[in-house]
Amino acid sequence: MINQDTASSLLTLARSRGADFAELYVERWKKRSLRVVKAEVAEANSGIEFGCGLRLFYGNDVVYAYTNDLSESALTELANTLTSLRGEAGRVNAQGAGGLDFREQTAAGLHEPLRPLSSESKGYRLERLLELDAAAQIDSRVQQVDGRLDEWEQDVLVANSEGVWVTDHRVRARLRALAVASDGAETQTGVVVKGFMAGLDIFDKLPPGEAGKEAARQALTLLTAKKAPATTMPVVIGSGFGGVIFHEALGHLVETTSVAKGASVLSDKLGEQVASPCVTYLDDGTLPHLWGSTEFDDEGAKTKRTVLIRNGVLESYMVDKLGGLKTGYEPTGSGRRQDYTFAPTSRMRNTFIAPGSTPKADLFSGIDYGLYAKDMGGGQVSPGTGDYNFGVREAYIIRDGQIEEPVRGAMLVGKGPDTISKVVAVSGDLAHKGGGMCGSKSGAVPTGIGQPHLLVSELVVGGEAA
Repeated sequence: MINQDTASSLLTLARSRGADFAELYVERWKKRSLRVVKAEVAEANSGIEFGCGLRLFYGNDVVYAYTNDLSESALTELANTLTSLRGEAGRVNAQGAGGLDFREQTAAGLHEPLRPLSSESKGYRLERLLELDAAAQIDSRVQQVDGRLDEWEQDVLVANSEGVWVTDHRVRARLRALAVASDGAETQTGVVVKGFMAGLDIFDKLPPGEAGKEAARQALTLLTAKKAPATTMPVVIGSGFGGVIFHEALGHLVETTSVAKGASVLSDKLGEQVASPCVTYLDDGTLPHLWGSTEFDDEGAKTKRTVLIRNGVLESYMVDKLGGLKTGYEPTGSGRRQDYTFAPTSRMRNTFIAPGSTPKADLFSGIDYGLYAKDMGGGQVSPGTGDYNFGVREAYIIRDGQIEEPVRGAMLVGKGPDTISKVVAVSGDLAHKGGGMCGSKSGAVPTGIGQPHLLVSELVVGGEAA
């Protein structure tokens, strides 16, 4: 990393040459992955990355550059290059003169792993993935099992011309089980993925045997499922991964990355009813050990719990420093980036719909014919409007209030703001899920999703059956 004297010199240099604000972001990554396919090691990778990014504000304009050479001469050259790009190298900012007195803050270890990554050998990890593989062999139709463990350790330093000096140590782990089942005519897959701010306690949070068995069960269920119908119907969306719809089709609409440009249909809607009264939607980076949590964001601000929509009324946006300057809204600790090669923007952390009061069974009881979207897959969304289509990984027909036969190939089609206005009941069984990476302007970052079971009065379901 770099010392305070070097940071102070660079930031003061940038300010003295006309920048209104200067920020250094330094990080060091350790990344490891182990993958087992058909009970044999298919991949075993590890690597170290480090570097530094320098961001300068000139009003609402931003310039950014990065390097993996952390010598003082290289960093000074970086600062000189950036300030010269503005053509203001000769203009002296009097407020930039003198050294900086940094206010040191260090993460308190709220998300510290219960079992450090260093506590076990590579052999231990291999044994757990072989355990996953063995547990998935529940039927002769299971043709292949793919187990993967990813581990990340990240040390971060953020220093800026306002005196911020923040250091944070972040550890994440993700376990994935994928099973392929075939009956000779059809082939289907089942997938279970979970990630946490955790070390080897990932195996306690998601036991490998349970992951393998569940992935195989999904694949076998889809193998015998009928084709999904194509119609408009009531849909019950399952807890946990069901939240991916609202992450993609709603969450991005309330980031100042799009709001500040007027590119979101929810721009300038604060205080307005934008969702059903039974919906409260939050983004929270403080929840212990969740995938999208951190103690500080990538701008050195304390992360927060942000109520975005309360009882259907839009209450807040997700705001980073630049977004706050452009909109006048208070930053919410939402500035995030993939790594030092990206400047930060406003991003989600752990977004979820708060628990409601309707018993889960009551969501189904009044439906004559509908769809239970138990587990969601991937899809597409238009960031500006919230138009989306998402595949349902595991789905069942609801008939006369009962969950009946499984169906496959279902797609949910709609518009985020419209769908959330048609949520008519929310149960109390909130579940958080992590392991996914959200891509946007500042790269791919770990984001958690979540929701209880909920009932949407009507949704377009795309399928191949009448």
